[in-house]
Amino acid sequence: MAKEPQVYIRGRFMPASEAHISIYDFGIVLGATVTDLLRTFQQKAYRLEDHVHRFYDSCKYARIAPPISADETAKITTELVRINAEAAGPDAELAVVYFITPGENLVYAGSAASGGSKLTPTYCIHTFPMPFHLFRRFFETGLHLVTPSTRHVPPQCVDPKIKNRSRLHWWLAEQEAHLVDGGAMPLLLDLDGNLTETSGSNFLLVKNGTVYSPNPRNILLGISRKVVIELCRKEGIPFVERDLQIHDAMTADEAFVTTTPYCMAPVTRFNGVTVGNGAVGGPIYQRLLRAWSKEVGIDIRAQLMGQVPAKVSA
Repeated sequence: MAKEPQVYIRGRFMPASEAHISIYDFGIVLGATVTDLLRTFQQKAYRLEDHVHRFYDSCKYARIAPPISADETAKITTELVRINAEAAGPDAELAVVYFITPGENLVYAGSAASGGSKLTPTYCIHTFPMPFHLFRRFFETGLHLVTPSTRHVPPQCVDPKIKNRSRLHWWLAEQEAHLVDGGAMPLLLDLDGNLTETSGSNFLLVKNGTVYSPNPRNILLGISRKVVIELCRKEGIPFVERDLQIHDAMTADEAFVTTTPYCMAPVTRFNGVTVGNGAVGGPIYQRLLRAWSKEVGIDIRAQLMGQVPAKVSA
């Protein structure tokens, strides 16, 4: 029988089957949850420092103080990956999730009436095996992005640089996109009609050899997006941040999304219109994916497609 994965919650490790949160938790009552997610390559946490730093910045913005330091979180992450990688098997890669809430709503829990007044944050770190099979179609046929009528929450309300789970608008956008195409992914516009991001990835397009990103004020500053910026610099590919509209996406030479689970995936249709020549990954995308694979020592596409991951020399 496989060893049960461990979870770090409320200051200690425990089996995943024993890890629970209260129905009175503000994460349930208000959706007040700050989160982050990283993945492993060759069962080692990738960009750990970047993810931990972003998570703690999000906590500060949300006024939720983690009960342990960033350094302690990094150490616990490394240990949790080691333990759960053994349970998952030698060929598995893991996703690592951080989430924190303000704790229990004391009124709902009945604590306020008995004199309780101090919130105790609920802090959890857990893992799950990377479900690569769910992403294979993105690399076989490319993504279809649809811009629904649901708009992105403006930064004047909640800054999108804060990774959180208050995501009802994303749920609504996804349902609307699926009315157009059951396999489509929503790409939201801001209130002025500029492109922003999808629910789990940053959007980038290519025009005349330059990679363009939507304005940073409207998007999460993704770690995978950051990797692409670094790779563009190394490869001599111009990278520009500016307001982008639907016209820019529909007339792009290439488009792709960047995200932690599958790194980057090509976009082949936008609102039903073929992107570029319809190739599943244009030359700039392929160049960046090769450079990324070289950096992590794994053929990223081969791993996602379930092939034996060929080691790539650094």
